[in-house]
Amino acid sequence: MENIKIIHTNDLHSHFENFPKIERFIKQERQSSEHGEFFLFDIGDAMDRAHPLSEATDGRANIDWMNLQHYDGATIGNNEGLGNDYQHLSHLYDDANFSVILGNLYDKKTEEIANFAQQYKTITTKAGTKIGVIGFTAPYILTYPLLGWDIRLMQDEMPKVLTKLRDENCDVVVLLSHLGVSMDRMIANKYPEIDVIIGSHTHHLFKNGEMDNGVLLAAAGKYGQHIGTIELHLDKNKVISKKAFTTETASLPSEASDDDWIQKKYDQGEQILDQKKIAKLPYTMTKDINGEHPVIEEGLNAIQKFTDADAGVLSSGLFLTDLKEGIVTAKDLHNMLPHAIHVMKTTMTGNNVWRMVMEMEKNRPFLRRHLQKGMGFRGKIFGELVYRGITIDKKRNVYINGHELEMNKEYKLALLDHYMFVPFFPTIEIVGENEIMYPDFLRNVFADYLREKYPI
Repeated sequence: MENIKIIHTNDLHSHFENFPKIERFIKQERQSSEHGEFFLFDIGDAMDRAHPLSEATDGRANIDWMNLQHYDGATIGNNEGLGNDYQHLSHLYDDANFSVILGNLYDKKTEEIANFAQQYKTITTKAGTKIGVIGFTAPYILTYPLLGWDIRLMQDEMPKVLTKLRDENCDVVVLLSHLGVSMDRMIANKYPEIDVIIGSHTHHLFKNGEMDNGVLLAAAGKYGQHIGTIELHLDKNKVISKKAFTTETASLPSEASDDDWIQKKYDQGEQILDQKKIAKLPYTMTKDINGEHPVIEEGLNAIQKFTDADAGVLSSGLFLTDLKEGIVTAKDLHNMLPHAIHVMKTTMTGNNVWRMVMEMEKNRPFLRRHLQKGMGFRGKIFGELVYRGITIDKKRNVYINGHELEMNKEYKLALLDHYMFVPFFPTIEIVGENEIMYPDFLRNVFADYLREKYPI
């Protein structure tokens, strides 16, 4: 008989406030498994640039922490894959002491698996059981190519990697899936030879696992609020029973030093960012759109100039703080715009501009106080829509820079990729010719604008 324990984390999103408890839990579980096999995996989105230390170190601080835990492997999430440009992602794991297992991200130039990753990993236990570990990340086919990557569909790559594991005579197959719960269930029903799917991306929580077609599904929610455990029992290298459960991190004991450690990580990031001076403002720019100098107006200036657009749209909920008179640093801009959101240039004909504006007007009262979550947004409410160069009269006629829309004329609009991903403005995704301006986030575009307009 052989016992295998797997501890797993997913979608930590740089929630350092839970890291001390997670670290102690991992250490205790590792020590209690001295007479069995113990493995530790992360299923992606470990980093999130919303935390100042992740932003300041391009995620390397997250890898440093993972190294201390001695992970056996990890796959990447969209926050690693799309939150870093090509060079940053290529070198993010240079100092990692664990394997990055990723079967569907290729380099566009070399057509090889990403340089920091391996397609699969095999582990042989003391009892001779061979475990094959595979990993897949969510295939954002519109955005990865903009960064120099060729992201491939799981449906195309899974049969290839499973064939390789069969050729290597693997006894157990574990999938690290940053694909989401619906895809995990589909995979379980199509590939019953997979023993365990450890899921993530959709932040789902399976407190006691889920059995689909004989495949055990496990998932530990989000932000390190839960830690996952999987127990496999084998006889003659074959799985005879398996179960999964989670431990709520809040239920674990705290230590007196935890708060200091957590604050130190936050302060360290802010100190690094504060050393990067951006501009010198002649007056305070307020997040209040009705104030004397609303910062959103400069934001509109920035994205409209960046895209060379005819008009632009931003929402007030993006701007979380004021920008004070005087020196502005990277810390100030990160505090104001922590979002993983990019500027997007959208081209569409006048009739579709009209439809998009009508969608915005219809949803305006709802969005004003809407508690927005996800799709790159790291604030609280969506807020008020503010137009630049767009006006509407009482008869619902739309004007661009004072001229009535010409229905067959093409217009260039400065928007955000966020507006394409949320469900409120379908015209953007359906008919817009959308160019997401990778790799810079909105705050970086704003920083360049302020640097030029208000030099130090």
